[in-house]
Amino acid sequence: MPPLFLIYEDLILQQLGIFILRHTNRYFHIFRYATFFCLTELRGIDLQTGIFTMRQIKAATKNFDPSNKLGEGGFGSVYKGRLSDGTIIAVKQLSSKSKQGAREFVNEVGLISALRHPNLVRLYGCCVEGNQMILVYEYMENNCLSQALLGTNKVIKAKLTWPMRINVCKGIAQGLVYLHEESNLRIIHRDIKASNVLLDENWNAKISDFGLAKLNDDGNTHISTRIVGTMGYLAPEYTMRGHLTTKADVYSFGILALEIVSGISCNKSFSYETEECLYLFDWVWLLHEKETILELVDPDLGSEYSSEEALTIIQVALLCTKASTFARPTMSQTLSVLEGRTNIQDLEKELRPSTTHLDIRRLRKQLWLDHSETNLTSAEPPTTESFVTDSFITESFIS
Repeated sequence: MPPLFLIYEDLILQQLGIFILRHTNRYFHIFRYATFFCLTELRGIDLQTGIFTMRQIKAATKNFDPSNKLGEGGFGSVYKGRLSDGTIIAVKQLSSKSKQGAREFVNEVGLISALRHPNLVRLYGCCVEGNQMILVYEYMENNCLSQALLGTNKVIKAKLTWPMRINVCKGIAQGLVYLHEESNLRIIHRDIKASNVLLDENWNAKISDFGLAKLNDDGNTHISTRIVGTMGYLAPEYTMRGHLTTKADVYSFGILALEIVSGISCNKSFSYETEECLYLFDWVWLLHEKETILELVDPDLGSEYSSEEALTIIQVALLCTKASTFARPTMSQTLSVLEGRTNIQDLEKELRPSTTHLDIRRLRKQLWLDHSETNLTSAEPPTTESFVTDSFITESFIS
């Protein structure tokens, strides 16, 4: 009888409709490795995705015409296309030279195809022919949040009114609540940021790009893993120790909420009064200490915003970005405040640390990692296998 992982690999590939034996040895090696790497995360998932041919993809995108190009990420380009039935699609062409791209492909197909929620982007299907790996998504008319909110086009930004920003915040929170607590799979996204939030024709937010997502077992207090994500959005316990929980997504959401209120990228430096090099997170705490926190609100909004709502979002964001995971709310607690079901002061009281013996034991258990899980020594920090860039992570999986 063949090894168990080969049985699962064959099942996954059959469901995807991918016959990789017809491909080149090089591509077979990369895809087979990426598939094996993700097996523990994909076992038991009922894959529900369509299969497209390269002929269909080329016809839809007019042979990847540059005029249809929507953008480019760390592992490939995205094109706008139209299927023969008139459906508008977004086509993500993963780089055939990227080993991480192969892993991202398997992760996306395995995870997104098993998820259904109004605030998650929908995957229509995939295409694998030759050395091409392609993902086909629903098309988002207003592109991504980073372009609308942080881009240079003032006309587009003006459309992102205060009520729409509130709605975007709630939509992202609703999507994360589903991923963390409500779906059949418990998923940590690991790369929540403005460019991974897409906006449909009504400016509703949809979380995208699950290539770095990780399944979370409810029985585990945390996952010890490679560090992947985007600079500026990464939680401190994750960057320092590779300690991953859903609270890492909560931290990223907090940073993103501050960007939505301010209209400033978390990775943009600027001067303020006597400080010559400040970043958004530093500036927020400086304003908080000066009790002038509403200075954070995007001046492009003028007076067209609610100071009460702005203050609530900022206070929630400050809780979400606390250094200690214990001091951060869950996404369901965060959403409850954003929707007005919970008072922010009540949540702050609820999150205040207690000093009972049981809580101290629980704190020790989570702060001092079991080295049998991580296989790391003090001379081997968790960052040795990956590095962070401004927009994406590159990892080395194959020596």
